[in-house]
Amino acid sequence: MKKHLHILLAAGFLFSACQPRAQEPPQPRQLPTPVPTGIEMPEYSADEDIVVHTGYTASYNHQTLVPDWVAWELTADEANGTIDQERLFSRDPEVRFPKASREDYSNSGWDKGHMAPRADMKWSRRALTESDYFTNICPQNKKMNAGAWNKIESLTRAIARRYGSVYVVTGPVFKEYAHGTIGDANVMVPDRFYKALAIRLDGQYHTVAFLVENTPQDRTPHHYALTVDEVEALVSRNLFPQIPETSENHFDWSLWSR
Repeated sequence: MKKHLHILLAAGFLFSACQPRAQEPPQPRQLPTPVPTGIEMPEYSADEDIVVHTGYTASYNHQTLVPDWVAWELTADEANGTIDQERLFSRDPEVRFPKASREDYSNSGWDKGHMAPRADMKWSRRALTESDYFTNICPQNKKMNAGAWNKIESLTRAIARRYGSVYVVTGPVFKEYAHGTIGDANVMVPDRFYKALAIRLDGQYHTVAFLVENTPQDRTPHHYALTVDEVEALVSRNLFPQIPETSENHFDWSLWSR
């Protein structure tokens, strides 16, 4: 993925921050041009609302009001970024209404959980700012966010440093709809979250995935590890369409452990 790709929304798409059309159904739109083609890009359809930012690409779902997926390549240099700033949670100006806002999360009891973590974006002030867009945010259990999810994010940065880069696709899973919604906009609370990783070593791809319940969780990443194939079956999406299927039906934990 080219990190500084700037996307112009398709002609004819009208955006007005002053007059949100929250009550109108989402209207079809064309995909951004050019569409990112990196290894991190999952399979997607023409009707998805895809937005490309400095550090990540996301597909925003206007029914759940959270991303369907967020994808990025994390390099060793980026994983060592040191830029920091105040959290600036805000609506994504490049995503049409309806969309979530800060007010939906206020006093909800759920964290504003990053899919692409802020710590992965500290190589660029713009990337860090864009990581706080609600295009990249889901309601997460506080203990899980600070515990198991944080450990998996930290492991991902360690993997980038070890191998030079790692390809990442992450997102929510809705099956039981056990947690309902939050806010006036009815932002849906996911049941689980997945993160799929891929690296290239000696001309071959290796993958692993993690699946975490959106409940208090604080175990080691190994406890949540599974194959990419298993997650793909759960979310009905090919997460790494450019990688051979034989690289997704198993994982060697020795490649991923600290």
